[in-house]
Amino acid sequence: MRLERGDAVGLARALVQVDTRNPSLVPGGPGEAEAARLLAGVLEAWGLAVELQEAVSGRPNVIARAGTPGGRSLMYNGHLDVVGVEGMRHAPFAAEERGGRIYGRGAADMKAGVAAMCAAAALAADGLTRGELIVAAVVDEEFESLGTRALLDRGVRADAAIVTEPTGLAIMPAHRGFVWATLTFHGRAAHGSRWELGVDAIRHAGLVLAELDALDAGELARHTHPLAGRASVHASLVSGGTGMSTYPDRCELRIERRTVPGETPAQVMAELEAACQRVRARRPDLRVEVALDLARSPSDVPPNAPVVRALRDALDHQAIPVRTDGMSAWTDSALFNEAGVPAVCFGPGDIALAHSDEEFVDVEQIPRAAAVLERLARGWCGTGVESAWRR
Repeated sequence: MRLERGDAVGLARALVQVDTRNPSLVPGGPGEAEAARLLAGVLEAWGLAVELQEAVSGRPNVIARAGTPGGRSLMYNGHLDVVGVEGMRHAPFAAEERGGRIYGRGAADMKAGVAAMCAAAALAADGLTRGELIVAAVVDEEFESLGTRALLDRGVRADAAIVTEPTGLAIMPAHRGFVWATLTFHGRAAHGSRWELGVDAIRHAGLVLAELDALDAGELARHTHPLAGRASVHASLVSGGTGMSTYPDRCELRIERRTVPGETPAQVMAELEAACQRVRARRPDLRVEVALDLARSPSDVPPNAPVVRALRDALDHQAIPVRTDGMSAWTDSALFNEAGVPAVCFGPGDIALAHSDEEFVDVEQIPRAAAVLERLARGWCGTGVESAWRR
């Protein structure tokens, strides 16, 4: 595909037109390979050194580099995979442009951000005389983040990173993490008329849920972060029982606990155990196992960190109002921060439209994001000369 060097809008449309549904989420989904090859070809044509690194069988990350290794380094990161398209109110991969918007699955989350970071890298490349810019378009963020994990496992690092998730051009240095846990309740099966024999596992689960409801309304409301907001807990899935006239001998309750920076999975598991213990004090026949299924850390970069200050300067240079907020969703920036790479989110689009039945991105935000990212790269890795983008 031929695109004018730095054409962020054209690249965004081209990427949206490729079906990259994550096969781990959508049976039969084609994955990211076609989009990765397209993007690699565009970046090579735009003058970057490009490599395809297989993160999962048949699903490669795109790694592109510009500038001078050995100086200060910066990474731009974004994912190519998307979720399913069931129930969408428009063609999912047509990338139709109307009313100043591009419509399609992945338009906001986050192919517009990928296009903006790639265009910025291409236009900044010649001026990066004091450092290196790494562009990483990765796979599988929507499921297990295998793409960014593979990137980090291979030792790819930078002094700072921007994850170009949709932030509406706001700087988002923090977001919450999450813990997934399963509570398995064991009762005693009996005929529905034999109350003296049966032990109701579902009712026991309800008593623990009531404790978690009180926890959410009370203590967790005081676990707050100035950008990420408050901690929370909710019941995600519940299953149990075999028939209307049978006491249920088993109930499985799956819980999601959103964590704020500073909270750990161990603390969350202790909260769940304590909730069960409070019920057990009233109901000695409570039998429950609490198991940790998955945990993802919160992300938190100080508001005065060098990368945040540099991003503010780049926004100011482009006469774009500087806004700082917290990201509502979990992102790969947490993985970079765990690996010692300060990472913040910044990109075009609205995260509220991610995974929705109508997904779009405002066209005008794409080149504006690219202009900011170009300026940031020039200031971080280069001479800091005047941006090639006109205001």
